[in-house]
Amino acid sequence: MKRAFKYRFYPTDAQEAELSRTFGCVRKVYNLALAARTEAWTRQERVNYNQTSAMLTVWKKTEELAYLSEVSSVPLQQTLRHLQVAFAGFFAKRAKYPRFKSRKKSRKSAEYTTSGFRYRNGKLTLAKMSGPLDVVWSRPLPEGVSPSTVTVSQDSAGRWFVSLLCEDPAVKPLPATDTAIGIDAGLDHLLTLSTGEKI
Repeated sequence: MKRAFKYRFYPTDAQEAELSRTFGCVRKVYNLALAARTEAWTRQERVNYNQTSAMLTVWKKTEELAYLSEVSSVPLQQTLRHLQVAFAGFFAKRAKYPRFKSRKKSRKSAEYTTSGFRYRNGKLTLAKMSGPLDVVWSRPLPEGVSPSTVTVSQDSAGRWFVSLLCEDPAVKPLPATDTAIGIDAGLDHLLTLSTGEKI
C-alpha cells in the first residue's frame, strides 16, 4: 500500500527561486494544454496526453516560451498527466470540466517522479538543484523503502513542504472473511447489530 509522508523543509535562496520558477512553469503548461484541449473540444475533437506532450516540446522551441526549458521537464510532464486524469474524470461524468489555474488562488506545487529526484542516505535532491533540501525529518521513512514520487508545495503562509510517496510494508490487508453483519441505526440505541448486540 502506498503512503505519503509529509515534511517541512527550508530552501536556500537559490532553491526557492528555482522552485518558484518551476511552479510558474507548471501552471503555464497546465493552462496552455487546457486551452489547447478546450479549443479542440469545441471542434468535437479529443486531445490526449501524448499530443499535449508533443505540444510541450514545440512550445519549448518557441522564443516566447523558451524559459520552459530552464526548469526540470519532469514536473511539466506530470502536470500534463494530471490534466489527462482530470479529463478522464470529466468524460466519465465523475468531475466537472477542468479549470484554469490562477497565480493567486491555485495551490503552488510540483510533482517529481523517480527520474526527477535523488534520495540517498536521508538526503533529497531535486533535478536542476546542486544541493539537497534542508528537510526536517520529523519521523523516519519505513525501513528500506525509497519514494516513488516527491511533491513539493508552498502554502499561503509561505511555508514549504515536501511529500514523499512510498510503498509502506507495515500496512498489510486484513484477511478476507465469509461472515457479514447487518447494522441498523435505532432510536433507543445508536446501533443494533444483526448479532443482537446493541451499541
